[in-house]
Amino acid sequence: MTTDLLDNKWARIFAGLAATFVWIVLVIQFYLQLTNPDVDVAIGERIVRFFSYFTTLTNIIVATAWTAVAFFPGTRIGGFFCKASMLTAVAVYISIVGLIYSLFLRGVWNPAGWQKFADHSLHDASPIFFVVFWLVFVEKGELRWNDPLKWLGYPLVYVLYSLVRGAFVNWYPYWFADASTLGYPAAFRNALLVLVAFLIIGLIFTAIGKLARKKTVAAAS
Repeated sequence: MTTDLLDNKWARIFAGLAATFVWIVLVIQFYLQLTNPDVDVAIGERIVRFFSYFTTLTNIIVATAWTAVAFFPGTRIGGFFCKASMLTAVAVYISIVGLIYSLFLRGVWNPAGWQKFADHSLHDASPIFFVVFWLVFVEKGELRWNDPLKWLGYPLVYVLYSLVRGAFVNWYPYWFADASTLGYPAAFRNALLVLVAFLIIGLIFTAIGKLARKKTVAAAS
């Protein structure tokens, strides 16, 4: 567990404010999803689709992690989310959200009004805030080189869920994983590339953590 994080009031204040912001934006996005006049599906399907976006799920994880750090540090869930490995994994996940959106999705549509606010909040602000939080407050000396492999579990399960569900309902959250349009070879190839990106970004975060640790030890010496 990252003890320095739990003892740092500024880290907990940052986490509390950021968690509140992301939860509010998620509620706004949920409302927009339910009331979108351009989506002609039943309310149940709208709800399922909301929770089928990697952006939504990852921002829920981000908000939960910040909530645990800020308000429940002494509990079991607080201890789980306050681990350096867990917080780094979340930083990797939300970084991928921002990168994938900027590279492949930002130019696909042009949101306006509250949708634009929610869009930029979940894809831009949330990743930036969490990476800053990770850089400034999280003790990174516990990270191991095999951690990025462990962190692949969540995106792997998500990819499998998206492809399997998409095969049954003919709807995919993201165009680059749309097997009905691209075909399964292309969809699987794109999914594999995304998983490789997770691994690479995970290794970069781990390297940054180890470098920071070396500098801290050198300064202490």
